[in-house]
Amino acid sequence: MTTTPHCLVVGVGPGLGMGCVRRFAASGYRVSMVARHAGRLESWAAEIPESAGFPVDVADEKAFRQTLNHIVAEHGLPEVVVYNAARATLGHYRDISMEDFTLNFRTNTAGLLILAQELAPAMVERGSGALMVTGNTGAQRGTPNFVGWSPTKAGQRILAESLARELGPDGIHVAYIVVDALIDMPFAKRAFPDKPKDFFSQPADLAETVFHTARQPKSAWSFLVELRPFGEKW
Repeated sequence: MTTTPHCLVVGVGPGLGMGCVRRFAASGYRVSMVARHAGRLESWAAEIPESAGFPVDVADEKAFRQTLNHIVAEHGLPEVVVYNAARATLGHYRDISMEDFTLNFRTNTAGLLILAQELAPAMVERGSGALMVTGNTGAQRGTPNFVGWSPTKAGQRILAESLARELGPDGIHVAYIVVDALIDMPFAKRAFPDKPKDFFSQPADLAETVFHTARQPKSAWSFLVELRPFGEKW
């Protein structure tokens, strides 16, 4: 008797998050989706077979922990978790409020730690599991107007690396996937209306690498994976 594998995607939006949902669902996974907007989740759950939505703000520690426990109780411990939750505040360093900076850190970094605390011990007990964390160029370097964003993503990357080193020997694969690109989504197209289609990274193409990395054999695991469209300067 075979059981349906379970994938949890935290931070589902119309870009990479839904790309991951669709990719894992297409390969027979039951997919649990976490996002703040209940209406969007209901719509997507109706579209994707074997999927369910769980609305919560990952910056709300108590609610996020309760939601993770609810997901496990309802659908079982995931084989794969994709942490795609992100919050950004862009602008001059003098204009970044401590409220926004703290909320960005709670979403981008602290939320990942909460997720690991709630799910990783059971994965270790089971002896298997994959945690894919999506990041961007801000995790690797600081640039003007990204003071409210880059430090929180850099912290996320270092946290993911610490988790990878700690959990890897126990059979848990943690990877950090840097997306150095504008993703093909409506807001990006509105911001760059004159750019051709191949200027943007396609959610399905990005999700394909997330899917592949999550399923790498133990003898050949990746930690840091970088993705960018062919024309992107780097």
